[in-house]
Amino acid sequence: MPPSALFFRYLPFLAVLLTATGADALEPAAIEKLLQQEIIGPQLSMEEVQAFTESRVPPMPKATSVEQWEAFADQARADALANIVYRGDAQAWRDAPAKVEWLETIDGGEGYRIKKLRYEALPGLWIPGLLYEPTNLKGKVPAVMNVNGHDRTHGKANRSKQTRCINLAKRGMLALNLEWVGMGQLRGPGFNHYSMNQLDLCGASGLAPHYLAMKRALDLLLEHEHADPQRVAVAGLSGGGWQTITISALDTRVTLSNPVAGYSGFRTRARYLKDLGDSEQTPNDLATVVDYTHLTAMRAPRPTLLTFNQTDQCCFAAPHALPPLLEAAEPVFQLYGKPAALRSHINYDPGTHNFEIDNRQAFYRMLGDFFYTGDKGYSAEEIPCEQELKSDEELMVAMPEQNADFHSLALALAEKLPLQPALPADAAAAKKWRAKRSQTLAQVVHYQKLVCIPMAGDSQQVEGVAVKHWRLKVGDAWTVPAVEFAPANATRTTIVVNDNGRTAAAETVAALLKKGSRVLAVDPFFFGESKIASHDFLFAMLAAAVGERPLGIQASQLAAIARWQQQLHGDQPLDLRAEGPRSSVFALVAAALEAEGIDSLTAVDAYGSLKEVLEQDKNVSQAPELFCFGLLKEFDLVQIAGLTAPRKVTFEQPSDRLKQETAPLAKFYQTLGAPHVPAP
Repeated sequence: MPPSALFFRYLPFLAVLLTATGADALEPAAIEKLLQQEIIGPQLSMEEVQAFTESRVPPMPKATSVEQWEAFADQARADALANIVYRGDAQAWRDAPAKVEWLETIDGGEGYRIKKLRYEALPGLWIPGLLYEPTNLKGKVPAVMNVNGHDRTHGKANRSKQTRCINLAKRGMLALNLEWVGMGQLRGPGFNHYSMNQLDLCGASGLAPHYLAMKRALDLLLEHEHADPQRVAVAGLSGGGWQTITISALDTRVTLSNPVAGYSGFRTRARYLKDLGDSEQTPNDLATVVDYTHLTAMRAPRPTLLTFNQTDQCCFAAPHALPPLLEAAEPVFQLYGKPAALRSHINYDPGTHNFEIDNRQAFYRMLGDFFYTGDKGYSAEEIPCEQELKSDEELMVAMPEQNADFHSLALALAEKLPLQPALPADAAAAKKWRAKRSQTLAQVVHYQKLVCIPMAGDSQQVEGVAVKHWRLKVGDAWTVPAVEFAPANATRTTIVVNDNGRTAAAETVAALLKKGSRVLAVDPFFFGESKIASHDFLFAMLAAAVGERPLGIQASQLAAIARWQQQLHGDQPLDLRAEGPRSSVFALVAAALEAEGIDSLTAVDAYGSLKEVLEQDKNVSQAPELFCFGLLKEFDLVQIAGLTAPRKVTFEQPSDRLKQETAPLAKFYQTLGAPHVPAP
C-alpha cells in the first residue's frame, strides 16, 4: 500500500488522537476548579424566584357593588373547593360517609363537662376531639370550633387552648377542641406536613385531609341540638390561624372568624421569608384561584377579627402581615356597609407568637359584640381557670389501633398507578400514543418551550480546551449558569446535570472530553449554583402554588439549552447525561418532550419507579420537584422513557428495581425496530 494511501487510511484516527491530546491533559482537579468558578452568584436565583412567584399572584378584583363582589367570591369559592381542595381522589373522600364516635365524658369544672369523641375526616383517618359542653344548656347557643397550630408535644391539650375552651364553655358556648394532624395524639412521621405532597404526586389533593378534618368537625358541631347556626365561630393560633381563615372563607356556615398569627398574602411571603409556611399553606395552584388577601375579603360581611403579634418571632408579624390584608378586605366590608365587622387586634404584650390572655380577651370581646349584642351581663374578662387545666393524659382520646395518614393514603393510591401503564404493542399505535401522551406529560409538568439567550462570561484556553462560563437567560424569568468545555474538532455535545451540582461532575467531564465530546455542565433550577439561597424548598412549593411546577421549570430549562446547542452545532449529536435520581427524573421529562434537540439520554443512579419516592417516605422538603401534582397518576418513569424511544435512554448503575421496571422498555424498543437494552 503506497504511503499516501496509508496516510488517508489512518487520518480519522490521527484526528481523534490530536483532538484527545488537549482533553487528556485536562485533569479532573483542574476541571473541578473551573466548574467551581462563580457565574451567577449566591443571590440571583433567590431574587428571580421571588420575582417569579410574586408576579403570578392574582390581584384583588375591582368590585364596585355587592353584586359584582359576590359574583367573584362565589365563583372563587367554588373553584377553590372543586379544583384545589377536592382535586382528584379527594372528591371521593368528600363524598364518602364519615363516622363519628362519642366516647367517655369527664368532669370539666364548674358549669361544664368534657365529652371525648373521635371522627373520620375521610375513611380510615380518625381525628380525636373534645367538646366542652355547658351543663345547663337551654335553647340555641353559640358554637365555637377551636383549631390549634404546631404544638407537636401537647396538641389539643395546649394550656392556652384549654383556657380558651373553658372560658367559652363557662360563658354558655359549645367549644369543640380538635387535634391537628401531625400534633399531639396525631404526631408521627406519617402526618409530617411535608408528607402531604405524597398525595399530590398520586393526583389527590394533599390539602383535602386538612380541610375535611375541619369540615367534618363543623358538621358534627352543628348537629348538636343546642348549636345555633347563626352563631358559629372558628379561632386558632399559627397553623390554627391558617385553618381558621381557610375554613372561614370557604365555608359560609362560619359566621365569626378569629385567625391569630396564622397567615399572610403570597406577595408578602415572597419577601418575608419566615411567612413562607408549610405544605398546607402553599397547596398546588391555590394562587391561580385566590390569594390569602382574597380569602380575607371573602369573609365579608361576616364578623372577622384579624389578630397579629407586633414582634412575632415565628412568622406573620403584624407590621408586615396585617396591612395588605386590611387593604384588600376593608373596601369589600365597606361595600356591604359593614366596616365594623372587620376588626384587627395587635398584641404588644408579650408581642411574640401567642394566643395568650390579651389576644383571648380580644376574641371574647368580638364574641360579645356579635353573638351577645346588648347583653349587659356578658363580660370579656377572662375567667380564671388554671386549676381546671388537665394533663395530656387526662385529655387523651381512645383511637383505633390503625389510623390512616398522609403516607399510608399515598401508598394505597399508588398501588393502582399509573392508570395507563402499558406501552404500545406495535409501531403504528406507538406513534399515536407518543403524540397524545407527550401532550399529557407537558400538561402535567407545566412544560414551556422557552428561548435560551446566551450571555458569555469568562473565556479561556486550558490545555487546548476552550472553556467558557455562560449565563444563560432562559425565558423571561431564569438565569442558568453553565460551563462549556470544547476541545478542538469535537464531534458531539453532552449536556451534564448532577444532583450535587455541576461541581460534582468533574470526573464525568474529564471522561467525556477524552471521548472527543464537547461538554456543557449546567445547574438548572434548584441545583448547584442555582440553589435558592434561603428557604429553598419553600420557594419551590410557592412556585407550585402560583401555578407552575419545579419539575417543569427544570425540564423546560434543559430543553431550551439543548435547542440552543443544537442551533450552534448543526447536525452533531446532542446527548444528555443526568447523574443522580433527582436529575434523572427532570432529564427524562426533558428528553421525552424535546425530540428535536436531544438525541439520547444517559441516566446514572436513577430511580426505577416514582413509587420509590413513596416507599422511602420522602417528603417535599427533600426533593420538591418529585412531588409534581398527578405525575404518578399519569406516568411512571418507564412510560416517560418510552416517550423518548426510539431515541436511546440508557440507565447506568441500574438497581435491580430499575432493571425490573424497565424490562417492558427493551421490548418496546424492539417493537419500534430500534433494538436497545436500557438497563444492561
